[in-house]
Amino acid sequence: MNRQTEAFVHQQAKRDEADTQTAIGVPLPHESAALHVSGEATYTDDIPELQQTLHAALGLSRHAHARIVSLDLDAVRAAPGVVAVLTADDIPGENNCGPVLHDDPILADGEVLYLGQPVFIVVAQSHELARRAAALAKSDDVVRYEPLEAVLTAAEAKAKKQYVLPPLHLKRGAPAGKIAQAPHRIAGTFEVGGQEQFYLEGQVAYAVPKEMDGMLVYSSTQHPSEMQHVVAHMFGWPTHSVLCECRRMGGGFGGKESQSALFACAASLAAHKLRRPVKLRADRDDDFMITGKRHDAIYEYEAGFDDDGRILGARVEIALRAGFSADLSGAVATRAVCHFDNAYYLSDVEIVALPCKTNTQSNTAFRGFGGPQGALVMEVMMDGIARELKRDPLDVRRVNFYGIGERNVTPYGQTVEDNVIAPLTDELIESSGYLARRDAIAAFNATSPVLKRGIAYSPVKFGISFNVPFLNQAGALVHVYKDGSALVNHGGTEMGQGLNTKVAQVVASVFGLPLARVRVTATDTSKVANTSATAASTGSDLNGKAAEAAAQTIRERLASLAAKELGGMAGDVTFVHGEVRANGAAMPFAQLVNAAYLARIQLWSDGFYATPKVHWDAKTLTGHPFYYFAYGAAVSEVVIDTLTGEWKLVRADVLHDAGQSINPAIDLGQVEGAFIQGMGWLTTEELWWNRDGRLMTHAPSTYKIPAISDTPDAFNVKLYGNDNVEPTVFRSKAVGEPPLLLPFSVFLAIRDAVAATAPGAAHAPPLRAPATPEAILDAIGAMQTLNAGTPAATIDSAASPASPEAAGADTTA
Repeated sequence: MNRQTEAFVHQQAKRDEADTQTAIGVPLPHESAALHVSGEATYTDDIPELQQTLHAALGLSRHAHARIVSLDLDAVRAAPGVVAVLTADDIPGENNCGPVLHDDPILADGEVLYLGQPVFIVVAQSHELARRAAALAKSDDVVRYEPLEAVLTAAEAKAKKQYVLPPLHLKRGAPAGKIAQAPHRIAGTFEVGGQEQFYLEGQVAYAVPKEMDGMLVYSSTQHPSEMQHVVAHMFGWPTHSVLCECRRMGGGFGGKESQSALFACAASLAAHKLRRPVKLRADRDDDFMITGKRHDAIYEYEAGFDDDGRILGARVEIALRAGFSADLSGAVATRAVCHFDNAYYLSDVEIVALPCKTNTQSNTAFRGFGGPQGALVMEVMMDGIARELKRDPLDVRRVNFYGIGERNVTPYGQTVEDNVIAPLTDELIESSGYLARRDAIAAFNATSPVLKRGIAYSPVKFGISFNVPFLNQAGALVHVYKDGSALVNHGGTEMGQGLNTKVAQVVASVFGLPLARVRVTATDTSKVANTSATAASTGSDLNGKAAEAAAQTIRERLASLAAKELGGMAGDVTFVHGEVRANGAAMPFAQLVNAAYLARIQLWSDGFYATPKVHWDAKTLTGHPFYYFAYGAAVSEVVIDTLTGEWKLVRADVLHDAGQSINPAIDLGQVEGAFIQGMGWLTTEELWWNRDGRLMTHAPSTYKIPAISDTPDAFNVKLYGNDNVEPTVFRSKAVGEPPLLLPFSVFLAIRDAVAATAPGAAHAPPLRAPATPEAILDAIGAMQTLNAGTPAATIDSAASPASPEAAGADTTA
């Protein structure tokens, strides 16, 4: 038996454990685990290519903002292997792939708005030949430009009042007055960088023309319905003419929610024009240059607080770099506004979010979707307040926590009904040994001149639902075959997060079947229509409930027949361990299903689910945007080298609320992955552009994501025992996005270690994020200056003039 077969047999044995136990709450393996490790899992680029398949590549702009003076593509057409070259003039319908506004052209037409914007499509006999021909876009002989003024940073755009959408403004109470009257006040600025999604599988689409002006699009996308929609609009076709399918993605993290549209459209346009299948797989460098990232942000904040650190009034302005088009920036900014409070009650608060228009890639969804950007500055403020008062930051956070029955209404008007942050924190502080370790770290730092340690705690309260109410809906189809096996199709997409595994577990539980008897098919717009993106951590909530509804309908039909066959009442029939039981008798599930077929009982059903309670007033920024909240907390300990700025995460303790977990193994994996990914955002992953607007960190060689060596040796991750107060699918809670905010504790622990270089300083270190070694050294230098007696006002800002972007340095060499 080879290793591949052994892996499959092992996985099958684990799945068959469900023969003797319920399929819910069991740490079963991912449904494609064996395929992942053996390399057999089929991704879009692995689909066997049809005869006459051609390959496409994109010719990209060389300027951040310019008018296209001339476009002479003869040299590109004459390049080896080239079959066709297409421009905006070849698009028969709408030249737009924006998800909200019509401001995002598929191909530039007369003007380029960022460096890396696609200008033309090359279609050639092979991927390599298409790439070589597309690279000719770098020549002035092919595309001539007249450069225009380019705005590259959020600060520049803010100064010009240049936004992709109107600013958002939420105010409750009288924050300015409360701040002015408070016994203590803190004010400053802060900045956090963006983040590249860096999915293992890049952007890829494979378009196959069909009869009667039809198109089959295989797309690595989190939103097949959106791909269907934009391709149809590009052609001016009815939506039914386009079918989009996605079996699985090699990661998405939000980067394939809206931004896969450009690639689906480009491949489809070429396939339709040439009447041949066309594949477009972006190389990693092109993927980096074309696609949007997590929004970076700059903040101005102030707060007034009492002697215990309780916030009496707070104000913040969040300037987000949106990029050249709106994309999803409006929703990202809204979620940032709604998560500024994080786990804390704010009686008087003012929040402003500015979606700044810049001549850079159009930033988009990224795991957390604005929530991390909103909550991070609050945690920075909490840490600053504690240092001003010379108190443990844990104590300051505790006095500001949301309460139960009082101090429990968010700034946007939603009551926090399921608050467990206090008991969850108590459990984590006890299990992590936080208090004793804090004393030990202080003793270590007192005798260690070069290495300094830091420790920090941070909580999270994260709202679950799309903040656009109509997106909170899902559908599913369930088929039961005569042999008793079941097939499920739903509107969600599998990107490695285990959605299909959880949906299969839900259906298996309804029918009392082992997981091996349930299969989930590829997401397909011809099966379930008008679906929402798999995003906002709602995949299991929405699609699990829809699949449960479909399976329950079939089960009720079968229960009625079982009552006739076995005696008793339909309501007393149970489905468990592959059997149907009633009135003291039992029969195999497959036998009952076959009897139902002979009795002409329908053995398939659709299911639909719409999240209740959710509503939102986009004008007043008030309502009930979230069905429920997920909670968590983390304690992180780091050590830094004060001579080099290098650092290491020594230990992390994480406790996260996943409700009644459908699959603890998958949920723990999600928490661990989110923690490390969030840590990368705040410490190593630095995006920067030179003065020409060229993204210089556009490859694995220049963009540093965390590696396995960055995972701490002591990594203690647990799920908090809790029931969701809302009747979600089996009382579970979403777990995709909320844990990404837990590594705030890593950043704050680094800040704590930097603070140890200036004992007795009354102000927090001006550490920017990501906390790269350069940023750490800058902060240490600033702390030494502060300790020497420089007024605090001069170091309130965490902006770094040493950063390449801030200095305008040209490092193209």
